[in-house]
Amino acid sequence: MKLLKSCIFIFWLSLFFLSGHVSGETTDKGTITVTDFRGKQLTLQRPVKRIVCLIESALSGLYMLNEEKRVVGVSRNVYEKSLFSYYGRMDERIRNKTIPSPGNWDFVNIESVLSLKPDLVINWAQQTESIAALEERGISVFGVFIQQKEDVYREMTALGKLTGSQARAEDLIKYTRNEILRFKERVGDIPPSRRPGVYYMWAQGNLETSGGSSTVNDLINLAGGRNVSAAIPEEHVAVNLERVIGWNPDVIVMWYNERKDPSDVIKDPQWQMIKAVKERRVHELPEIFLCDLWTLKFQYAVKMVSKWCHPELFKDINLEKEKEKMLRTLYGKKSLGD
Repeated sequence: MKLLKSCIFIFWLSLFFLSGHVSGETTDKGTITVTDFRGKQLTLQRPVKRIVCLIESALSGLYMLNEEKRVVGVSRNVYEKSLFSYYGRMDERIRNKTIPSPGNWDFVNIESVLSLKPDLVINWAQQTESIAALEERGISVFGVFIQQKEDVYREMTALGKLTGSQARAEDLIKYTRNEILRFKERVGDIPPSRRPGVYYMWAQGNLETSGGSSTVNDLINLAGGRNVSAAIPEEHVAVNLERVIGWNPDVIVMWYNERKDPSDVIKDPQWQMIKAVKERRVHELPEIFLCDLWTLKFQYAVKMVSKWCHPELFKDINLEKEKEKMLRTLYGKKSLGD
């Protein structure tokens, strides 16, 4: 009898520890831990279900992951002309303007965000006041600050974890890396002395550019160019015309600008002394959605700048076909309105 009781006791004791061990594994597997661009660690018990996304780079990533159903709030600029046509084709809610827009990267209506009952808010990491206000009210915030191309991959990896779509995030990152490598291999052996000097021009003004610590610098280097302002450490900086004349760039690349075209720069009498203008090597990137430097679509910008810098090396490249392939891979058929 004593032996039977002992066996029963050992059985139940073993079952207790076994159950506890299995429960712990389930909890560990269910817990999601990510670190945002502030260095803040977020721990969640399950993939987020309701996201208010106030920066377009992250929103684009969520649509790439096919997780747009989790989005309950977007940034205001999504409803602007240059972005609305694309997102409207991908999401009927945006097309019908039924997804609320409680702010954007530089302004957040806290009460409007709270009314959407989000599990997570995604915003620029530098929006410290609005982030603090949301966190004080118990809302998890993932802060983003993208400076270089590796930050794009980091953001995409985090979005995959937060939504339970890690495998797709990894696949899309791998695809992007391979596409960039495909172009980089053609220019990799070109020494710095033979790389064309490239001046990057932001839409805010002809004399606003990007220095060495920037996604723009990464873009130019990957394309086989040489950023003429690389010695400047700032990500976004204003320079004077004399400095640009001194750099005498071989190529000028313009960020998309609704108010100005390459022909305007070429006709500008102040820019006539510059080699890129003399040789009419002034180019403009297409609308922002197609080559956003803060998303996996920066691969398309790399392809365009590669061809502008080294037309002889990329004669066989059809940029229109490259664009279509990229959109189908990143977004699926929905991106083209199929």
